[in-house]
Amino acid sequence: MTVFAGEKVNGMTWGWTGVRGTWGTDAAAESMRAMLDVGVTWAGVTFAAHQEHTYTTTVSFDEPTVTDDEVLWAIREAKRLGMKVVLKPVVNVADGAWRGHIAFFDWDVPGEPTWTQWFESYTAFIVHYARIAEAEGVELFCIGCEMVQSDKRADDWRALVAAVRAVYSGLVTYNCDKYQEDHVTWWDAVDIISSSGYYRTGDWQNQLDRIEAVVAREGKPFFFMEGGCPSREGSAQAPNDWSLPGGPSEKEQADYYEEMFAACAERPWVQGFMLWDWPATLYPLEEAAANTDYCPYGKQAAAVLRRWYV
Repeated sequence: MTVFAGEKVNGMTWGWTGVRGTWGTDAAAESMRAMLDVGVTWAGVTFAAHQEHTYTTTVSFDEPTVTDDEVLWAIREAKRLGMKVVLKPVVNVADGAWRGHIAFFDWDVPGEPTWTQWFESYTAFIVHYARIAEAEGVELFCIGCEMVQSDKRADDWRALVAAVRAVYSGLVTYNCDKYQEDHVTWWDAVDIISSSGYYRTGDWQNQLDRIEAVVAREGKPFFFMEGGCPSREGSAQAPNDWSLPGGPSEKEQADYYEEMFAACAERPWVQGFMLWDWPATLYPLEEAAANTDYCPYGKQAAAVLRRWYV
């Protein structure tokens, strides 16, 4: 674990949602390069496969998921720029439901969709990209993101980790959802604990106290695989809600960043962030003030990020 031992993760999630044809372009190259300007040293190469509904057992990584060639391009470009890479394949639900609601009966019932069927398909999906991660020397591989209803399936997740380790020799993490750090029972199976740190303003110390107990118990490194806040009025109270109505507010985002970084700086066991997020095609700089999404490019939050990252 020498790559991660004591290392500060100055990371950014790049390329979401990973739509085919949007990576490997001149715009994508400029987007990735621009992350260096705010001190990013780890690129979270992140994309989504799809299943039709929350109760569908087949994970498909054909269109619109980026091609393998595009994934290879992103990994190699990040490394060419001097960044380390987290490869993070994610499953989304095509009908718009959140992946945390993917669920089946607790026991397999003939004639009904089952966890066994789903994990078989999901494992094939994850192992496919684990092989790419191994071939490209990716430093960290993320086996799942915010799969809340499946977190209780400890044996299935352990089997998946074993399948990944059979083809990938690097570090393995799982990105649990916010408030779930103390509900995952199989942290011993991975190398690094990570979570989505979308905690509302004013509540960071409470949540860090709770997470610290998990990290101490498990004796594992920890960082936030996701975190951040839209530049939108009201978002600091609901930083995970990308659809929250509200006008643009660079200050809301910048203040949230400042609070988040300051709170975590007091906890040396928090080794950093893979912030959400930085698209493959950036909006024009002159439109930054009107943009209400998570990306800090050209906004007040960029200066905050640069100060904490550099």
